[in-house]
Amino acid sequence: MAGIELDRVSKVYADGTRAITDLSIDVMDGEFLVVVGPSGCGKTTALRMIAGLEQISDGEVRIGGEVVNAVPARDRDVAMVFQSYALYPHLSVFDNIAFGLTLRKMPRAHVEREVNRVADLLELGEHLRRKPRHLSGGQRQRVAMGRAIVRKPRAFLMDEPLSNLDAQLRGQMRAQIARLQRDQRVTTVYVTHDQTEAMTLGDRVAVVRAGVLQQIASPQDLYDEPVDMSVAGFIGSPAMNMVVAGFDVDDAGAASVSFGEHRLAVPDIVLHRRPALHAYAGRSLVLGIRPEDMDDATIAGGPDGSTIDSVVDLVESMGADVMVHFPVAAQQARTEDRERLDRESGHVRAAADGALFVGRFSPRPRIFVGQSVTVRVDTEALHFFDRDTGRSIRR
Repeated sequence: MAGIELDRVSKVYADGTRAITDLSIDVMDGEFLVVVGPSGCGKTTALRMIAGLEQISDGEVRIGGEVVNAVPARDRDVAMVFQSYALYPHLSVFDNIAFGLTLRKMPRAHVEREVNRVADLLELGEHLRRKPRHLSGGQRQRVAMGRAIVRKPRAFLMDEPLSNLDAQLRGQMRAQIARLQRDQRVTTVYVTHDQTEAMTLGDRVAVVRAGVLQQIASPQDLYDEPVDMSVAGFIGSPAMNMVVAGFDVDDAGAASVSFGEHRLAVPDIVLHRRPALHAYAGRSLVLGIRPEDMDDATIAGGPDGSTIDSVVDLVESMGADVMVHFPVAAQQARTEDRERLDRESGHVRAAADGALFVGRFSPRPRIFVGQSVTVRVDTEALHFFDRDTGRSIRR
């Protein structure tokens, strides 16, 4: 096993396109690091530079402390698992898994022992004589992983390995990958655009946008303390609600935030955690409220200054909870990533006269479209961002 270091790594293509800019990440020995970001942000390019499949324009890549910029891909002793599986269709499952060992001319007895060990690990024992075309998508991906595991490389590199699977299989494979990495303790860099994979798999998560590292932290820290609006808007599903709001502190030192006709009290504990907020008294900022920090006030009462009154615009039942959409008369603050995703999906989140909030409510009592609703907000979980820079207002 070995750690992986990217030291101010950049990638600029011949036509001048800049894919990666000054990327610095230190992946510890045995760590599971997930690199997440929207499509086209450069995360796969970064992975391919670690693997030696892309030349580095600037900076250094080190594996196990050794600079590998000029080391050919075949000599870096890392194993890559691709989105497309990259299996040999004319070979059996056994021969696909054994391919790397056979290439290194390992003794037949050693090859059989190692392939059988990995097949048992991945529950592929009964499929060893079958061809890839006779396997399901999940089974093919396990074969691809088996081919990587059997080599006992210094590191695994995984490029969106689950994106071709349906939702149920993705869930199963996520759990299997997590168990395998935990048991093998091989340094792993895993690239995905799926934040669920990122948050459930990674020891740490690196958020990349437009080729630049935005933040790297544990999944919980990333969720609780996003460094800016782009990270806050990308991490969490549904996305964080963000509106332009005024921040005020009265003569008694009580703070509040107002948007449209709504006003929420800002608890003292929030001011203690975010002392930089004091400098925004009498100014506007961006207020962020996560959907899961809201609920129907009739079943989740709270202190004064913690509710929003509105009318239900849309209800999406999810079984264990419901997504309740409701308008607020305030200016919506939107990130570039959210704008792009909404354009691609054809989904418009803005209300005609302001912003459209989404709350993750309890399914009981039942809520209907057109119904007046009082929404309780967990004001201790409010987020605040500078309106000009988009940076989180914290310390």
